[in-house]
Amino acid sequence: MEKWTYEKAGVSVEAGYEAVKRMKAHAARTKIPGVLEGLGSFGALFEVPQGYKEPVLVSGTDSVGSKVQIAFETDIHNTIGIDCVAMCVNDIICMGAKPLYFLDYIGIGGLDPQKAELLVEGVSEGCVLSGCALIGGETCEMPDIYKPGEYDLVGFAVGIAEKSKLISGKNIAAGDKLIGIASSGLHSNGYTLVRKLASLKGIGYNEFIEQLGKTLGEELLTPTKLYAKLIGELTDNYNIKGIANITGGGWVENIPRMLAADNLKMRLNKTMAPVPEIFKLIQDWGNVDELEMYSTFNMGIGMVLCVSAADADIVVSAINSTNEKAYEIGVVDECTKGDKNIVII
Repeated sequence: MEKWTYEKAGVSVEAGYEAVKRMKAHAARTKIPGVLEGLGSFGALFEVPQGYKEPVLVSGTDSVGSKVQIAFETDIHNTIGIDCVAMCVNDIICMGAKPLYFLDYIGIGGLDPQKAELLVEGVSEGCVLSGCALIGGETCEMPDIYKPGEYDLVGFAVGIAEKSKLISGKNIAAGDKLIGIASSGLHSNGYTLVRKLASLKGIGYNEFIEQLGKTLGEELLTPTKLYAKLIGELTDNYNIKGIANITGGGWVENIPRMLAADNLKMRLNKTMAPVPEIFKLIQDWGNVDELEMYSTFNMGIGMVLCVSAADADIVVSAINSTNEKAYEIGVVDECTKGDKNIVII
């Protein structure tokens, strides 16, 4: 009878050991006060910081989505981990949370320790940029599920906030202003449509696009911007009433999510912020309706804040004094029954 082993069936235990060994060095650079154990234990330990009267843990989980397909086809894997962190951390900071720690999950066909290390290199960079620690994760080798060379990357983030300082949107009122903070590009949304259109137009990821000043692959693999440190500074110094992370669903779905009342709506002026060239190209490639664009992509705005009219100018100035760009893009208005909760003009 033929003898079988786990490795013969397609799963290399030794490769797993080597991958973890490589990952530990990257996780170590993210260590912050509160981390009690490094990678390798059965559970990740983090001590709740002192100084909170009523600490609330805020968690979020997400994946990179089909953006990983661009990484497969360009064989660039050291930035996609930044996207994974951003997809989770940029959500929890909308609640006023300070990121504490992050865990990742890599589902992969055949475990290549070097490729796994590149993925975690990106994750650790995202954690450093967010001020949180990478304290655990899981790598699962499934050759029957994933094609050779392919993988999925999923993350889980936990942050903390004082209960009395949670940002719930309950104080948003008519007359408040909406401030958009620039994105770094598409971030990690709408890639199924982008890949389809590029394929139909016969445009390869290594093709140089004059309007972009770079290859299509370079543009599409630009990491999602991480806003944790900026938002932390703003919430410490100003009364931020609401925050929206512009991810899947674009402006149309995400900006109204900060509203806690049904009698309010967001009135946005799309001409108040520049639209990066990549979005113009996508719209042209597919003859995409404008509403569809604003329902799918961030259109150059990665985060939207709601502040009182009296605070709008000073908050915009504070953001622009950093390396970020901010624009006043709208106002909160009263609405009557039957009105939409967002109007884009």
